[in-house]
Amino acid sequence: MKGFVLGGVSSGVGKTVATLAIIQALEDAGYGVQPAKAGPDFIDPSHHEAIAGRPSRTLDRWLEGEEGLRRNYARGEGGVDGSHPSARGTSSPAICVVEGVMGLYDGDGSSTAMVAEALDLPVVLVVDAAAGMESVAATALGFREYADRIGRGIEVAGVVAQRAHGGRHEAGIRDALPPELEYFGRIPPNDDLEIPDRHLGLEMGDEAALPREALREAAESIAVERLVAAASEAVQPETSEMEADPVDATVAVASDAAFVFRYPATIERFRERATVRTFSPVAGDPVPDCDGVYLPGGYPELHADALESADTLTELGELASEGLPVFGECGGLMAMSQSLTTADGDRHEMAGILPADVTMHDRYRALDHVELEAREGTLTATAGDRLRGHEFHYSSAAVDGDARFAFETVRGDGIDGDHDGLLEYESLGTYAHVHPESGAFDRFLEVLESSAGHR
Repeated sequence: MKGFVLGGVSSGVGKTVATLAIIQALEDAGYGVQPAKAGPDFIDPSHHEAIAGRPSRTLDRWLEGEEGLRRNYARGEGGVDGSHPSARGTSSPAICVVEGVMGLYDGDGSSTAMVAEALDLPVVLVVDAAAGMESVAATALGFREYADRIGRGIEVAGVVAQRAHGGRHEAGIRDALPPELEYFGRIPPNDDLEIPDRHLGLEMGDEAALPREALREAAESIAVERLVAAASEAVQPETSEMEADPVDATVAVASDAAFVFRYPATIERFRERATVRTFSPVAGDPVPDCDGVYLPGGYPELHADALESADTLTELGELASEGLPVFGECGGLMAMSQSLTTADGDRHEMAGILPADVTMHDRYRALDHVELEAREGTLTATAGDRLRGHEFHYSSAAVDGDARFAFETVRGDGIDGDHDGLLEYESLGTYAHVHPESGAFDRFLEVLESSAGHR
């Protein structure tokens, strides 16, 4: 599968809108499109899926390692060519569009440049051209030459001019570019191409998908065939999958507006190895018959009234006290706590599994790649194992002095600055999100299988 990476000159330059417009342009031209996202993001990929109609792949060197990153890229090839709606029933080749994170070179754990280098894909630079013409070319040339200066093995192939008008403005940008930089088109200014945001980032794709009409209008200014010609085949992984046999276990996964932050690869891994049943705590669904529960991250604070008034969390707390393993990440940890207090000061009772009281804040409390070392065997690791993940949350968790922690934080803040992973009964709650390439979810399923016969 050929592809290219959309790298920004900085955060906030309009990479997501440019990515969506390019996905639309490729689809309208008859190409199958596989979206992907550099970095540990859940929100931008939801917008990719809303337009492309298929899950966006997560590409992060810190979370997955280079082999895992390449595996996740390669997994996107299946079903795009011709068989997917985005291919318009044609046999046109599939193109992967990778949206970068922050600025092209920003990030010590896994920058956009690192992802492009690991896959050997060209970079298309997204430059805000709202108040510039020749300076756009100077910026792009500087980004191209900087790769050589620092020994980064990437090629900046050209630019997409974000917020650029047509006519003289566009011509001034295009004519200023040196021969080694291609002009791939522009995203015209349009108020309809603005995605609302809130804490943690933009609103989700199923809440605030950009209108197709506005995207199609922007897509008309994209040089599709130049982009396709610039795309290249990615470096292939040495092995297509992590080896693992099926397990005799059923995992229940919370899935609704409060629990939306989960990687497609996580659910894929669950389905490959076990039986998966989904349920909605917000809707008050009963906990399915299962051997364990996974509570992904999300926005429990936005649905605290519904979660408190429904019976699901109460039932989940009772089942956990009887030995049912429950694993929650970030928002899942919040739902597993004793209480959740919103930024407005409203207190809500949660599942009562973990000895913690969670409070929301106006500013984020942690944002980073993390590394955890297991102090003892737990649901996602054996003693001494190290897990890599990421954390991004606006809440803090106040815990009892005798609280048990599963992990030391080698990198990151965790729950108290030194530890992450609250333990109670057979359950675990972390602020860290991990990817299945870490092996954490395989360990979780294997624990469920081994513990099922003891309850």
